[in-house]
Amino acid sequence: MELKLNKAVDCIGDFTYNFLWHHKGTKLNPTDRIPSQVGTSYTYEDIVEALRSGEDVHIKGNVGSRLGSSLGVDLCYFGGNGKEIAETGSIIVDGDVGSYMGMSMVSGAIYVRGEIKEPLGNVVEVKSDLEGYKKFVSLTWLLHHPEASLLEPNEYRGGELVLKDGLVRSTLAARCRAPVRIRVQGDTGISTGILMRNGTIVVEGNAGMNTGALLNGGSVVILGDAAEFTGVEMRSGVVLVTGKCKGYVGAKMTGGHIICRMRMTRPVPPVKERALTGEDIALLSDFGISGVFVMNYRRYEINKRI
Repeated sequence: MELKLNKAVDCIGDFTYNFLWHHKGTKLNPTDRIPSQVGTSYTYEDIVEALRSGEDVHIKGNVGSRLGSSLGVDLCYFGGNGKEIAETGSIIVDGDVGSYMGMSMVSGAIYVRGEIKEPLGNVVEVKSDLEGYKKFVSLTWLLHHPEASLLEPNEYRGGELVLKDGLVRSTLAARCRAPVRIRVQGDTGISTGILMRNGTIVVEGNAGMNTGALLNGGSVVILGDAAEFTGVEMRSGVVLVTGKCKGYVGAKMTGGHIICRMRMTRPVPPVKERALTGEDIALLSDFGISGVFVMNYRRYEINKRI
């Protein structure tokens, strides 16, 4: 499929249709014709269905933000199982791409000839098999299927995927189901670890809003500060923030627990402050926090432990 654009358009190949379940079609309807296309009359849904079926989509022109959002996800809202669609097609762009490319992406690939605006989504550059294009795959796909060739300075080291390129990524490791480790030498954007079920993320910097959103297992460790809504709608797993945790901690959470500094944390009721367990203290020790410094931290959760 080929799509020519004379102006950058947002949300092309966005499997969520800009979070259709929130706006109910007021912002974007799947059957809307994509504006600014030349010589065709494709809808947003046409692009998504082509990619779902394994067809590649070649875009000639610049593209706006949220290209390939949730690319390759069989979304539950549309009757799917929430897992990856293994044979997802690729998006090939002859032009520049806006911010948040590949948000929550889990499979497929995105090839870009031009420039890409930060922050990125859940993507990392790998060795390209298409001359003249940069190739990006989902970090989650790479964690599940580590056969792709990472480009320096990113590397696998001691069984850990280490991101050293300094790029800010949002929705890092979205929907990860594997018992893997990923370390970020720098900051992350919004929704780090969203919908993770397994694995460990360690961020050696600060994290944006919604860290650990909808977390359903695994661990997210922030060795810096975290913005508002840490652990929002969290279901299971652990979030550790060694620095400052801003407001609305644990909003709408139903399970799991958050470890962060007391007096620097404002949990949302019914989230309660509890004493640390032995496992919590051991986790803090793993990241260099021990002795009297442990006294600065508390555990935040919904259910009272027995």
